[in-house]
Amino acid sequence: MGHLFNFWNRYIRRYKYAVAFLVFMIIIGLVDENSLLVRYERRMDISNLKREIGKYQQQYDEESARLQSLMTDPAAVEKLAREKYLMKRADEDVFVIADSASND
Repeated sequence: MGHLFNFWNRYIRRYKYAVAFLVFMIIIGLVDENSLLVRYERRMDISNLKREIGKYQQQYDEESARLQSLMTDPAAVEKLAREKYLMKRADEDVFVIADSASND
């Protein structure tokens, strides 16, 4: 018990403000719901979401340009109909050649 009292008088009483500040920093830095670790994780989540937003924005821009070309260019509509839906004109024959690896 004497050692604890001696430690209390020498260090804790003398540096009580530093100890209180250190305890406060530990609570704020590690334990609190807005701790530095949680803030770091949230910042990483935000950066990942921003990257995902950029990816979807680029995809939206590409699809908007494609839609605009389909609305204005009859040749683009014909190309889409021929490639995706295998449509043909009345005087044409269509032969579809499937790759054996794509049938798996």
